[in-house]
Amino acid sequence: MGAARDLRSNFDIAGIIDHTLLRQDALPSEADAICDEAMEYGFKAVCVNPVYLPRVAKRLAGSGVAPCSVIGFPFGADPTEITAAEAAWVVANGAQEVDMVIALGLLKAGETDAVTADIAAVKAACGDALLKVIIEATLLDDEQKVRACRCAMEAGADFVKTSTGFAGGGATVEDVALMRRTVGPDMGVKASGGVRTTADAKAMVEAGASRIGASASIAIVTGD
Repeated sequence: MGAARDLRSNFDIAGIIDHTLLRQDALPSEADAICDEAMEYGFKAVCVNPVYLPRVAKRLAGSGVAPCSVIGFPFGADPTEITAAEAAWVVANGAQEVDMVIALGLLKAGETDAVTADIAAVKAACGDALLKVIIEATLLDDEQKVRACRCAMEAGADFVKTSTGFAGGGATVEDVALMRRTVGPDMGVKASGGVRTTADAKAMVEAGASRIGASASIAIVTGD
């Protein structure tokens, strides 16, 4: 996983990309379009807001592309009961992967037990669906990034993820490398936010990313 992945061509990258549409003004027709693009290019998943998850799950059925939804997005400021219920809803409506935002205020206050419990409750609600925990690295110092990753590990999450893309920053090579060092070789690390080119994606993989979240997915795999 991570840096050991052999990227012999741009289309090797396609298989680890979450093709993403999270704009608040995104149209139903755009959700349909990114599904069609994901199937054409062989992306790993399509990631959308919950309102479009049932539509996406239906369109992707049988394709091998995983429907994915964000929850508690983009602030991570909902009570655990709400976030867990949202996770259960998206999974019931076809999500195979769930990306949640960590409770940033609690994390920064040092309330790690509460943060871990929040993630664990969402993980339980996800059932067999993969859970990715967005730590919003751009708002954290390095010690807090490590703390966030450890909370996600302790709670049983499947991935840690750099950012929402809505907090004025995105993935950096340094953050991905720090996250990979913290979680070790077996947990997933998703680089998301500002990954726009083939070179960007390869740099993230070399730093330890095992998944890329991008809206510029086609440009990444075609080099355009």
